[in-house]
Amino acid sequence: MLLIIDENTDNIRLDVYLSQIYENISRSKIQSAIKSGKVIVNGETKKPSYILKDNDHIEFENLSEEKLLNIEPENIPIEIIWEDENMAVINKPSGMLTHPTPLETSGTLVNALLYKYKDNLSDINGEFRRGIVHRLDRNTSGLLMIAKNNQTHEYLANMIKNHNLTKKYHAILKGNYPLDEEIITEPIGRHKTQPHKMCVTPDGKESTTILKVLERYTDATYVELTLITGRTHQIRVHTSFKKHPVYNDTLYGAGQGKVKTEEQVLQSYYLKFAKPFSAEIIELEIQPDEKLKKVLNYYQNRRV
Repeated sequence: MLLIIDENTDNIRLDVYLSQIYENISRSKIQSAIKSGKVIVNGETKKPSYILKDNDHIEFENLSEEKLLNIEPENIPIEIIWEDENMAVINKPSGMLTHPTPLETSGTLVNALLYKYKDNLSDINGEFRRGIVHRLDRNTSGLLMIAKNNQTHEYLANMIKNHNLTKKYHAILKGNYPLDEEIITEPIGRHKTQPHKMCVTPDGKESTTILKVLERYTDATYVELTLITGRTHQIRVHTSFKKHPVYNDTLYGAGQGKVKTEEQVLQSYYLKFAKPFSAEIIELEIQPDEKLKKVLNYYQNRRV
């Protein structure tokens, strides 16, 4: 079994994490299995106390006769924007996890995909991430690519790695952004004292976001953001670093604005990519979601 850690499940001990996956196995048995080398993290054995980090790869066989935590298909409506025999592009709503975690195994996009596509999903990233090539934060909505088989998964993953697609977001930022356009090139890494967060740090990974102002309001700015790289929380970190965090993004310092919403007002609204195994270019764009429209409607008569 393969599990890949992200910011929703990192910063906990390896033995605690595996105890959450196995519902009826003692933590002492989990620890024994780790010590005996039955659990591999990033190709190496680790101690039970190892603190998991974003993008850690955990590999292990069934550690006991006990039943593993199951990810069940659920009849959850999903909006399919485009699809062919190899992939689909989904409009993920705000508030939905992209994939399950040991603590949340239902109501995610993967649960919905398993009901819709059954076994016709890639499994390169493990059972918890069937079909998932890239992800959106829980409270970020918009376009998300899904792979229906492993060959397509590898194609899409390489396309993302080599920056051979265009991905754009719409966001409302707190305050009046000082420039009409800006290329933000600040390295991003995990926060040293708050590991559930990312931050701009000299030892971080190269990260580039292109920001363009669309409209200005009295105390907010409507912007388009193009991702050149795809780091965890990249847009939220870059805009926060510039002292203009995404509207209502309480994790990165925005606080709650005049218009109350469920966390950050951020939407992946545009994708352009080459259709797998074809020269055809697919270009997709969606309209603002309800959260974005709510804030835009409030500010439309309050422009500077």
